[in-house]
Amino acid sequence: MAAVTAADASAAASVLAAEPTSPELLAQVRRIEIRARRLASTLLMGDYRSVFRGSGIEFAEAREYVVGDDVRLIDWNVTARMGAPWVKEYVEERELSVVCAVDVSASQLVARSPAGRLGAAAELCALLSFAAVFHHDRAGLLTFTDRVERFVAPAHGSRHVLRIVREVLHHQPTRPGTSIAAAADYLARVLPRRSIVVLISDFYDRGYEQSLRTLARRHEVLALTLTDPLDLELPDLGLVEVEDAERGERMLIDTSDRGLRRRYSEAAQARVRERRAALASAGVDEVPLHLDQDLVRPLVAYFRGKAARR
Repeated sequence: MAAVTAADASAAASVLAAEPTSPELLAQVRRIEIRARRLASTLLMGDYRSVFRGSGIEFAEAREYVVGDDVRLIDWNVTARMGAPWVKEYVEERELSVVCAVDVSASQLVARSPAGRLGAAAELCALLSFAAVFHHDRAGLLTFTDRVERFVAPAHGSRHVLRIVREVLHHQPTRPGTSIAAAADYLARVLPRRSIVVLISDFYDRGYEQSLRTLARRHEVLALTLTDPLDLELPDLGLVEVEDAERGERMLIDTSDRGLRRRYSEAAQARVRERRAALASAGVDEVPLHLDQDLVRPLVAYFRGKAARR
């Protein structure tokens, strides 16, 4: 299942040919596809269904009551018409929608890792989306800044996954800021059935708890936090001009100042604590992912731990 065939490569080319695409982007999508297919088919297959369950139960039919049936399932309308007890039968709805909500704000471009946050986000989207389509579920995408940039409705198939990867890598955001609340509010409106929402961001934002809490009441929400080494520690590089990626403000700082580096680190740890508290208050699980480390291992560990608890 993990092998990439000539048909897969052809599908990737046809998807990317829909808009002007550089050879470099095409090659990047194919690399991500090969890795994501392999990982999805070997690492997540057993845990995916244990963690991501069906959206609930749906009414199938009514039948005549027999001794031993749960009286709470009696369909009183049918019973009144038929003159004898009838009960409702339900079947579990297994098909899911997995929607990756990816932050494409300007801060996502700030990273020392060669692939950057967006490259990591594209790989995570591919991994989760391929795991979904391997189980005959649907995969979708939302990209956002301080507003919704693009929504790709959940659908089946590997070609659809390739489109999702391309949208993340080839994004052209119109705004630099970040609003997780805007993304959560939008998904709460447009997703008609219970879905899995995977929020991928650096979480440089505030005031999103209530919106996430509302989204998590109906859908299962998982936060994947992308952290670069620069987010936590300031390297000693001497005098450096820095720019706020989202606000455009610039200043000259002396990174050789130990006190400055200590305050920077303390502020970073305070942001981590604030983020964790915000997500916990919204009832959202978090998997912190560090760009200078393996991205897949913590995700698999989370899946296996949750599957074991269930």
